[in-house]
Order: sequence, then structure tokens, then C-alpha cells
Amino acid sequence: MKLLFDLFPLLLFFAAFKFAGLYAATGVAIAASVAQILWLVARRRKIEPMHWINLAIIVVFGGATLFLHDETFIKWKPSVLYWLFAVLLGGGQWVLRRNFLRAMLGGQLSLPEAVWGRLNTAWVIFFTAVGALNLYVAYHWPTDVWVDFKVFGIFGMLLLFVVAQSFYLGRHLQDGETAAEAAKAETDAGAERS
Repeated sequence: MKLLFDLFPLLLFFAAFKFAGLYAATGVAIAASVAQILWLVARRRKIEPMHWINLAIIVVFGGATLFLHDETFIKWKPSVLYWLFAVLLGGGQWVLRRNFLRAMLGGQLSLPEAVWGRLNTAWVIFFTAVGALNLYVAYHWPTDVWVDFKVFGIFGMLLLFVVAQSFYLGRHLQDGETAAEAAKAETDAGAERS
């Protein structure tokens, strides 16, 4: 259900595009994103940072598309969003020495530290590549092809990427006791090196 909720603005964007064109679809996507936040506020549910980021980017880039009547801005929106995620994950890992992916998923997955690092790096590469591919499609194919790619192509790539990662992670998942032992062993190894 959460996946459908998260995809709500995208699905409405696609439907509006097919019936009324890109500018109407952009307005619908902005309204749907605002409605999504308002619904979460009304239900007193946690609003994830991803929702706020997506709202800000759709309002800025969608608003520029509508105000300037230029579809370039809405076509850049997915790339900017994915590149922002790549910068946040990469900057967290390599500049701040903090793995934001682990911070978000650490309560649900127990993995060795090295695997968390590889997982984070894989997401940085994925987001960077998808952002570049989005612009390639946007500038080399008609708008209707770009919309289909944005809705189905990117979602399909994301789904395949997550499935591939699940196979990789399955080999490294640890139960609670093993994870605690692995963390202790890493700490002990670090202390011995000092």
C-alpha cells in the first residue's frame, strides 16, 4: 500500500498526460504531491524526507514548466531528484563518514559494515546513472516516449535493481546475534590495530 501511495503523483501525472498533455499533467503532479503531504499531516503520519524533497523539486521544476510554458524543466525534475539522492548518499558516506542508507534501513536489515558501504555506493551509482539516462531519453526522443520511460522505464530499472540487490544482500544478512558478534569482532579488530 505504501508503494502505491508513493507512486500516486506519478500515476496521476501519467494519466493526465495521456488525456490532457504535459502541462496539465505537470499541474496534476504538483497538486497530487501537495495532497500527499496534506494527507500525511491530517493523518498525523510521519512525513519522510523523500516526500519533502520530491515536493520541493516538483513545485520548483513543475512550477517553472507551467510559468514559462517550457517542458524542459519538468524533464529535468527526475534527474535533479536522483542526483540529489546520489549526492546525499555519497556525501554522507565519503564526506561526513555517515552511511545514510544504514541509518534508514539499519533497523530492518542486519549487515556487516563493509556490505553497508557497498550497498550505499551501488545506490549512488544507480541514482547517478538513472539521472543521466533520463536526460538522454528526454533530449533524444519525443515527449510521449520520455513520459513512458519516466513512468515505466525508471520504475522497471528500480525494480530490477532492488531484486538484484536482494539476491546480493541475502548472502550477507545476519541474524541479531550474529550481527552483534560481527560488530564486536570489528570493534575488537580495530582495538587490536591501535
